[in-house]
Amino acid sequence: MSEEGSLTVEGARVWLVPTPVGNLGDITLRAVEVLRGADAVACEDTRRTGALLTHLGLKRPLLRLDAHTMHRAAQVLEKHPRLAYVSDAGTPGISDPGAELVRAAVKLEIPVEVLPGATAFVPALVLSGLPTARFTFEGFLPRSGRERRERLAAIAARPETSVLYESPHRLAETLGDLAGACGPARRGSVTRELSKKFEETRRGTLPELATFFASNVKGEIVVVVEGRPASDAAADTPDFEMLARALAQDGQSVRDIRDHLIEQGLRKNDAYALALKVTA
Repeated sequence: MSEEGSLTVEGARVWLVPTPVGNLGDITLRAVEVLRGADAVACEDTRRTGALLTHLGLKRPLLRLDAHTMHRAAQVLEKHPRLAYVSDAGTPGISDPGAELVRAAVKLEIPVEVLPGATAFVPALVLSGLPTARFTFEGFLPRSGRERRERLAAIAARPETSVLYESPHRLAETLGDLAGACGPARRGSVTRELSKKFEETRRGTLPELATFFASNVKGEIVVVVEGRPASDAAADTPDFEMLARALAQDGQSVRDIRDHLIEQGLRKNDAYALALKVTA
């Protein structure tokens, strides 16, 4: 390999290497070459990555670098200046500790390369049949509390498609919460086990999906949610200032007014500014 950014480049370097989300045939030739030539391979799970390297016929030093050990990133980069990093599956840096490794490398002025390759949310978005020109990737939603309510309200209010990850045992609850926030007519899709033998994509309204996936769900999950239709937004967008003034007259605090406005779909900064205005 002789291109710029290839393994012939001298000096320290960090490679983020996508790995298959299911089908091992999705590994790229360039990914194999980088894994073969790196000083070491850092990963979230050494057993899982070790099995992948064995499948590829590669023998490289393996070390654990996950959310609990990422604080050691600088020391790891000092010991292994040409480091390949992989997540459990897909492209590192998307809802995993890879993003923190990139920040550490940038701080140390170590060049970073991100290889193109497998990821779960892009195929799921396309499979959903929903608009793909504009979308927001949500990652994993908070499990509970005000932050979860705010994120659900934001998904309900935005006009573009939303994409999120979820675990099998929380899928039904999340679909029910999405239906409650977005309304019973909002469409969505659930894709699981991408590129594996039992790959499945189910499309329908959010309540229909919540019912279908109420139990016995397995595999990696991607949920796609339709954006708010323009007709809905025009019909029932609240008058936020009128609502805020009514809450202020009831004696609610700036924080309570802000939180209520966010739950109704107003962005956090705008909600705070309006809450301050009506309580001044």
